[in-house]
Amino acid sequence: MTALGGFHHVKLPVSDVRKSVEWYGRALRLDVAIEFNEDGVLRGVALRDPGRTLMLALREEPGVAAGLHGFDPVALGVPTLADLRMWADHLDTQQVAHSGVTEGSIGWLIAGVTDPDGIEIRLYTLQERADGDAG
Repeated sequence: MTALGGFHHVKLPVSDVRKSVEWYGRALRLDVAIEFNEDGVLRGVALRDPGRTLMLALREEPGVAAGLHGFDPVALGVPTLADLRMWADHLDTQQVAHSGVTEGSIGWLIAGVTDPDGIEIRLYTLQERADGDAG
């Protein structure tokens, strides 16, 4: 059987690559790993986290980005509840609106983190809740 090893990257449409790079860097601590230029114009980027655990690509496609406004296509994994609480503190420091830490179906999450195009990015714990666990 051919194995799969997880996601290589996820690509999101954005209306303004530069504006989105600033937001994803500030809100989620992602840095530009690769730039995609067409005819000398920046049209997309690949972003990485400092631990190199994920890659998120952004592609300038304003019409497609508008179609995803209000949708939550991505939930980024956070190892533990304690880590998620640190993310909530970071988002507060960066003045990025969010739901706060809430209980999810199997762990805890932060919802309501929306990029400049209104696309929601959720942060969800890989740590699962046991019966009776509270956030």
